[in-house]
Amino acid sequence: MKARQVVVVLVVAAVFYLALIGWRGVQLLTEDSWAARGMGVGVLLLPVVGAAVIVRELQFGRAAERLGRLLSAESVSSADAATRLPRRPSGRIDRAAADVLFETRRAETEAAPRDWRAWYRLAAAYGDAGDTRRGRRAMRYAIALERADSAA
Repeated sequence: MKARQVVVVLVVAAVFYLALIGWRGVQLLTEDSWAARGMGVGVLLLPVVGAAVIVRELQFGRAAERLGRLLSAESVSSADAATRLPRRPSGRIDRAAADVLFETRRAETEAAPRDWRAWYRLAAAYGDAGDTRRGRRAMRYAIALERADSAA
């Protein structure tokens, strides 16, 4: 299955569960007890928060995908094609090779701190090294830098 299809399936499932939760909140609002009504209001807030999180994640994914397309369209260098990391028999990326690539990407980013391309590659290196939290933060910064560049 392609990543986009997986995202569609997961979003549909999440919306289904959020609708079920919302329906239960509406049912709680019709109860006679004030405690049940209060819980109904709280339960109705869950789908709102869930929908906001889903929208934010979809926007992040689209922006990251857009940067990837821009970067591949630029054909920055043949060095990017040579950064395919070796994999273990299980299919996981070799950690030592990912750490070496990460140090290279970090040095590139330190040399050009306002270049969104360097931050994009650093975010990918974070992901390869297994640090998704910092990778997402670096990707958000790359997105912000690219938006600032295109606005200027």
